[in-house]
Amino acid sequence: MTENRETEQAEAWDVGDWIRRAEAHSSLVGILGLGYVGLPLGLAFCEAGFKVLGFDVDAGKVETLNAGECYIEHLDASRVAKVVKGGSFEASADFGRLREPDCLLICVPTPLDEHRQPNLAYVESTAREIAGRLRPGQLVILESTTYPGTTDDLVRPILDAAGLECGREYFLAFSPEREDPGNLEFGTTGIPKVVGGVTKEAGDMAVALYRDVFADTVLVSSARVAEASKLTENIFRAVNIALVNELKVVYDAMGIDVWEVLDAAATKPFGFMRFTPGPGWGGHCIPVDPFYLTWKAREFGQTARFVELAGEVNVEMPRYVIAKLQRALNDAGKAVRGSRILVLGLAYKPDIADPRESPAFEILDLLIELGADVSYHDPHIAEAPRMRTWPRLPAMESVPLEASGLASQDAVLLITNHRDVDYQLVLENAPLVVDTRGVYRQSDPKVVKA
Repeated sequence: MTENRETEQAEAWDVGDWIRRAEAHSSLVGILGLGYVGLPLGLAFCEAGFKVLGFDVDAGKVETLNAGECYIEHLDASRVAKVVKGGSFEASADFGRLREPDCLLICVPTPLDEHRQPNLAYVESTAREIAGRLRPGQLVILESTTYPGTTDDLVRPILDAAGLECGREYFLAFSPEREDPGNLEFGTTGIPKVVGGVTKEAGDMAVALYRDVFADTVLVSSARVAEASKLTENIFRAVNIALVNELKVVYDAMGIDVWEVLDAAATKPFGFMRFTPGPGWGGHCIPVDPFYLTWKAREFGQTARFVELAGEVNVEMPRYVIAKLQRALNDAGKAVRGSRILVLGLAYKPDIADPRESPAFEILDLLIELGADVSYHDPHIAEAPRMRTWPRLPAMESVPLEASGLASQDAVLLITNHRDVDYQLVLENAPLVVDTRGVYRQSDPKVVKA
């Protein structure tokens, strides 16, 4: 895979020839960013018969992958070992090799800054790395979730500065990632792939590339439409999560169990889609994507009020949970300050080791601010990662879940409902459980639902 492909591909920007090579799986696929999106995508291409050259700035990740090992818990490590041993996958931290692949798929983070505005520094720096090596015949596809116009208005000018003409000498498209870590029903390749080209040719090329890898490809008229489609998917979820979180607060004030209400409502076979309340929102998309749209809408003199309200509701949930804990401790004659609080679960959703944007970190931060003695247990996260957003959190390791340890706590705060937790053990030994996930459905004097 390391041979110089530049001479061979010097005239390969003929679209028909490019498409035929992709359909024959003879294209070399480059993946930039080997995290929760890029690595599963690279494995999918290898397993469909392509060769993949993956790039990452983290030399430790590169070394791990080239040894046939995997650092993402929910991925089967044997898949990595197989493609590395078979010679179809190689990882590299040498961005000088960006000229080798026929297509370059950008899978880098698009977080928010401290003002909840889009931070596209990773996309921009990656585009500049590509521009420095861009050659005729390459297709560049942005997969990172972002606001409509990013591909056309940010990425394209950077690439154009390389001196090649977009749509004739190089090609540019957007295809949103739709990863759902830990979802056993829908893996990477079982989810239809939306594609939008900056030009018609780029869209056709991207479809040819993805067609044999994914269950279906959905070609839309532009990169902007594809970008907006991803935001719409996740805003739909964010708004409905906010709705059930708000209902949780309202029904709790009325003495009504929201989970019982949802169980009843879900028996309707039409016109209702169940969403589940919790301690906030988490993951790489839902807490981020709505703010990308609200920020971009202001450029056009528009206010996405419904979306902004959903953001306000979800952002307030950790504080609501802390308030419920404070009242429960107060009823027991205790203050949060000096109390021993065990946070049960750090991951943003059950049964994975992904802590990105998990509400658990804000809850830990709030507890520390209030003077609590905090610890955590998570069967999937042995050591709490350092979080850019929560710099004052101390280094922490998951504590064992044992009867004596539970009994020594003043309260257990259930944040993530992992299956690999003995909830009966928790109930029998903890003096107080604040349940944010509806794990304990039967009424119990020890359990406070939040």
